[in-house]
Amino acid sequence: MNVARGTHIAIREVSKEFGPKVALHSVTLDVEPGEFLVLLGPSGSGKTTLLRCLAGIERPTAGEISLNGNVVVGDRSFVSPEKRSLAMVFQDYALWPHLTVSNNVGYPLSRETKETRAQRVSDLLERVGISHLANRFPNELSGGEQQRVALARALAADVGLILFDEPLSNLDADRRELLRIEIATLTRDAGATAVYITHDQAEAFALADRIGVLNHGKLVQIGAPESIYRNPTNAFVTRFTGIAGEFPAQLREVKSDGTALVSLEFCPDHVVEGRVIGDIHDQLAFFVRAAGVSLSAASDENGIRGAIRDVAFNGRGYEHVVELASTAVLTKVFSSKRFERGENIKVHFDSSASFVMSPDRKQQ
Repeated sequence: MNVARGTHIAIREVSKEFGPKVALHSVTLDVEPGEFLVLLGPSGSGKTTLLRCLAGIERPTAGEISLNGNVVVGDRSFVSPEKRSLAMVFQDYALWPHLTVSNNVGYPLSRETKETRAQRVSDLLERVGISHLANRFPNELSGGEQQRVALARALAADVGLILFDEPLSNLDADRRELLRIEIATLTRDAGATAVYITHDQAEAFALADRIGVLNHGKLVQIGAPESIYRNPTNAFVTRFTGIAGEFPAQLREVKSDGTALVSLEFCPDHVVEGRVIGDIHDQLAFFVRAAGVSLSAASDENGIRGAIRDVAFNGRGYEHVVELASTAVLTKVFSSKRFERGENIKVHFDSSASFVMSPDRKQQ
């Protein structure tokens, strides 16, 4: 397979308005050559609009986008999508229905000789595991097979930038997991820069070199998956990237190491610890990741009393739903040991996976 040189992306103060609705607010972002960037956010966050602006399908209301130092959209310039040296993998596959798998994949290679095109298509179909489907038409393929064709077609273009528009959202869990690995591996092997959008935080963490979290058209945090998970910037990012619980809290003490001791509203006599995020206000919440919760027997002297509301086997062990009070519930609490429904237990919070911050829901 040919190795394309990844594209450098520079996005500067890009905004997009659709009538009175502001879809993007002054987004500034750099993506390095060969980087796999995932744009993560809920529906309406602006991630699709940003991808479409990058592709040239939408034109920003303001701002500038450059690819490898060349301005493709700005106050006085606009380069059409076909001249941006990029490929796009769509959620709905966007295959030509009248062309076979081989002809769909070979479509970007129309300027190559017949022999070169045939060899390149053969190599790509083998790489994505669908050589046996070469002569079939799209309507004869499953969703996962169609998405493999779309990926092979994007790689065939041998460009420096591949854009992914939620390509796995129409697939079942098993196919999604398998194709996610293939997308990451094949894109990196090709040397291309990738920008991938999703609303699935597990998918984002599994794929990304860096994650950009968007909300209401604003880029609210960008960083490596570990940084996003361990050091969220606010309550929205914390919630959206996965928590087991969020509870109103009363501040007891702020320590010199950046952690705080708080008491929880449903258990005022029990003090827990978490890292302080942002400014301390009168109204605080204690957030805990699922990885920061452990369970023990009710006879344990330490911990907060609770009861098991539900339990499910997930292959690696057991996920529990834990009731701490009538209004306090923890979800997706993992344990290698099964605790039975209705069983009384003790709950323990790990301060390294717990946060104290403002619960401000205006960020949502």
